Amino acid sequence: MGQLTYLFSKWRNTARTYGFSEYDGPPLEPLELYTRKSGQEIVGQLYNFEDKGERSISLRPEITPTVARMIAGHARNYKKPMKWFSIPQLFRYERQQKGRLREHFQFNADIFGEPGVGGEAEIIALLIDTLRAFGLTEDDFRIRLSSRQAWQHFFDARCSGSQDADGFFQIIDKMERADRAGSEKKLGEFGVSIEEVERFIREGEPTEELREVCLNLENRGLGGFVEIDYQVIRGLAYYTGTVFEAFDRKGEFRAIAGGGRYDRLVHQVTRGSVDLCSLGFGMGDVVLSELLKARGLMPEFFNSPDVYVAIESEDYRLETMQLVQNLRNRGMSVEYPLSKMKPNKQFKRAMELKASFFAQLDSQDPKQVRVKCLKSREEKVVPLLNIDRLEDLFVD
Repeated sequence: MGQLTYLFSKWRNTARTYGFSEYDGPPLEPLELYTRKSGQEIVGQLYNFEDKGERSISLRPEITPTVARMIAGHARNYKKPMKWFSIPQLFRYERQQKGRLREHFQFNADIFGEPGVGGEAEIIALLIDTLRAFGLTEDDFRIRLSSRQAWQHFFDARCSGSQDADGFFQIIDKMERADRAGSEKKLGEFGVSIEEVERFIREGEPTEELREVCLNLENRGLGGFVEIDYQVIRGLAYYTGTVFEAFDRKGEFRAIAGGGRYDRLVHQVTRGSVDLCSLGFGMGDVVLSELLKARGLMPEFFNSPDVYVAIESEDYRLETMQLVQNLRNRGMSVEYPLSKMKPNKQFKRAMELKASFFAQLDSQDPKQVRVKCLKSREEKVVPLLNIDRLEDLFVD
């Protein structure tokens, strides 16, 4: 098992315990699918080109627009709510930095057709339990919970002279990482002071929806993982309600995951032909891997065979193939020398590969197999045709 296989298996197992079904979509999509959602400025962040049919296409930078399009095409065929997850490979043309690469894999989980706050609680619980599945605890991470609706009310009350709510939200989204003086200047253009914004964040009065989500999670025993934090706003324009991000408590890394409710995206992607409420999150493999390594929770991966089958004499190579195949037919991973090799080098190779067992045909009777447990160095002889699970040979 390698690192990605390990991450994928945890993601899949947790999603399935929550009743989510797996899907995938095409890695190439029409460029318009992304510009319709994010505007022309997104093009600079994409790997886009014209295909042989002179169509503008792009490698997918995210899968949410794809699944919105897929859902819209089959919305009538499924019972609601629909709970889907995917592990797509994504591409973004941007400067590589710690926790952010031009190519990565991402765990996406979404619920479609659920308007109630039970959807938010369910998707956040899935996020928490996914991180817990890797051994992370309440001391390692937190879910910062916020509301785009609360921010919309703030904007409407204080920035009545502006229609650019998305521009305002992007300033808030970058405040933690941006220069304070720069943020103050930009906010001033909306007629609001940075002190007003900081006070709103500091007071953090939760909406009724956020209270219900927190109560739901508390009754699951997950309340300690969540806190209200209006500093989180999520920069993408399509979010409409509850938003959230997962961070490590030491503050050493970028956001581990992020998501929220986006009730207008399906309507937007389909040009108004389908309207379906939606919410979900995405979790990339890069930051998660860095966090697990820093906390000592990433296993060491070494593809060790169950058994190394030696060939003491080339006269017995063909007979040895029967042993190799018998073991593989029983689901064991087997290595053996593909060409002539000295017996002592074969044993050394078995040790290098960290094989559990070392086996070879008996030189006096090739119908018998000598099997050695490399941990205990105990050795046994068994009939070639009766060989079964090797570990069972060494159980008292």
